[in-house]
Amino acid sequence: MQSSGQRITQRAVIRATGVCFPCRRVTSDEIDTRLGKPAGWLRRQSGVDARTVAGPGETQEAMAVNAARQALDEAGLAARDLDLMLFGAAVGRQPIPATAPLVKRGLGCESAPFPAYDINATCLSALAAIDIAAMHIETGRARNVLVVASEIASRALPWDDDPQTAALFGDGAAAVLLSAGEADDQGIAVGPRLFETYESGYDACTLAAGGTRFDFHAEHEAFERNSFFKMEGQALFKLSGKVLPGFMDRLLDMAGCRQRDIDLVLPHQASPIALEHMIRKSGFARDRVFNRASGMGNLVAVSLPAILHLARREGMIAKGARVMMIGTSAGISVGGAVLQA
Repeated sequence: MQSSGQRITQRAVIRATGVCFPCRRVTSDEIDTRLGKPAGWLRRQSGVDARTVAGPGETQEAMAVNAARQALDEAGLAARDLDLMLFGAAVGRQPIPATAPLVKRGLGCESAPFPAYDINATCLSALAAIDIAAMHIETGRARNVLVVASEIASRALPWDDDPQTAALFGDGAAAVLLSAGEADDQGIAVGPRLFETYESGYDACTLAAGGTRFDFHAEHEAFERNSFFKMEGQALFKLSGKVLPGFMDRLLDMAGCRQRDIDLVLPHQASPIALEHMIRKSGFARDRVFNRASGMGNLVAVSLPAILHLARREGMIAKGARVMMIGTSAGISVGGAVLQA
């Protein structure tokens, strides 16, 4: 939750965004052929028509650097002008060290000592990083903060056991540049943010190997068996559907507004089915909910900053518009922010 004890000395404004998607776009019909299924089967099961998939040379850090440069260029800043960089991902390049220093190196910042570190709140990683970035700006600790998210989520997927889940995910990167705002700024002001965790959903979405749970050397078979992503979709729908309406009400209360005052909802693109579930539970009109899930799939931490970028580029965030970013993540956690254009 946004801290009420911190004195806000300046507002945080989103000045620029950027995205980077891999060149290769894989349709569900292509995967149907690979799986020996009739054309249209996977689209009906998952709701996803196509997703981008990283190929050779399209690394997680390279995509991150590309998206970051776009945001910096739009803002008219050099990387050396940053006070902080936060990298968000559910799965980084490797456990140690964090991915952020590698992205910083890719931006050519060897001589600039600003801090760069990772934030992992799975699908909410970028939004959590935006929250932290805004707090740094609001309390005067920073003027320019770059949030970068990048995922290669097309790996470690359960194609043999659960192709409907595997079909949801794609790869890509997105960046958001936040700065200390002035009264006449043309950016998007970051308003109240709220995060909650409901740990009863901890086991509903997992990638169990790779940490301390399974010892690769002593439990090699268990490590290998748990190296695939697992998701219990129905359990997630049930819990998120239970907590989302009340969560949204609390976030709107923090922002001093009501549902009718929100011009655009930017939800995490978990899946087309999940978005339909969210629309029914939330009560928002369908034309106010930004939905690109069928054409891009679930980009995990990249999802929210990517659709923020797309909404800006498509002219859907007019001056004066009030925007709600909202999402859920493994754990499970719920997060949201109200923005003012």
